Amino acid sequence: MNAAPHPRTLILGIDTSCDDTGVGVVELTGGRVRVLANRVWSQTVHAQYGGVMPELASREHVERIDAVMGDALAEAGVTVDELGAVAATSGPGLVGALLVGLMYGKGVAQALGVPFHATHHLEGHIFAAASEAELAPPFLALVVSGGHTHLFDVPREGEYVLVGATKDDAAGEAFDKIARLSGLGYPGGPAIAEAALTGNPDAVPFKEPLQGQKGFDFSFSGLKTAALLAHRAGASAPDLAASFQKAAVHTLVKTTRRAAEATGRDTVVVSGGVAANRALREAFAGTGLRVVFPGRGLNTDNGAMIALAGAAAITAGRAPGTLAEGAEAYAPLAALAPQA
Repeated sequence: MNAAPHPRTLILGIDTSCDDTGVGVVELTGGRVRVLANRVWSQTVHAQYGGVMPELASREHVERIDAVMGDALAEAGVTVDELGAVAATSGPGLVGALLVGLMYGKGVAQALGVPFHATHHLEGHIFAAASEAELAPPFLALVVSGGHTHLFDVPREGEYVLVGATKDDAAGEAFDKIARLSGLGYPGGPAIAEAALTGNPDAVPFKEPLQGQKGFDFSFSGLKTAALLAHRAGASAPDLAASFQKAAVHTLVKTTRRAAEATGRDTVVVSGGVAANRALREAFAGTGLRVVFPGRGLNTDNGAMIALAGAAAITAGRAPGTLAEGAEAYAPLAALAPQA
């Protein structure tokens, strides 16, 4: 007797947490996921300010979300009536921006009569890696982006223990600030990586942050200050970029590796915008750990990662949210674990 076919659910994911309008469609069949579409409108209006202007971001989301939604459905080759669930980011992020995607997603879910999942942005980043490999706890998850540098232990499905976090700037924020200092442009991650290709990574002797710490925290403010002093001393932009990138990658990889040894984890998910950095990927490849990165286009903020997190929630049997759930600017995924 043939087994009954696994049900197929199409999940719409929406992310408007900051300055990217992201809409994605994921197919969930028998516990396996496949990204059918991932469309992102990246706002350029903020470049002149060197950072994101919240009110402008909200307006851009309102103006673009309909078109991005249409593009995502077309790319997936499905109609809105075929959707079986909707997931949208509820936090953390810019409240005005979050509300655009959150209310849009609720409207779609209510109109279709399908479950709605209010999704944590960082859980979306973690499950972006599910596009490349099956994720089964236990594992470590390093989320490293312009707004976040968090290291989580994931002992069981849906359980997150924060074992380390930045004490000051997020890694991506430091990339942005040093790129701006050096006149390399915005966003800083790709600009630093490009300039570093022609620079000397040993030209500026950065001091390793938090040497000798017992825990697994990160710090980038010292690197930022050292970069400012080196710039004033005449360091070239390529040399400064290459040296900073080397130092930032070293501290991210070394701290994560120490945490993996302490927790006994042999799988590490590395996600967020900085996870696209080639030097970081190469450094992690030499650790001996099983390191899983998101697929192409899923490192930075996007809707497909939110749909993937929604798929994980559905697979685990978690109850959907309600239409009353609101946006949260500050929404920790987990509290920091006590450190010996």
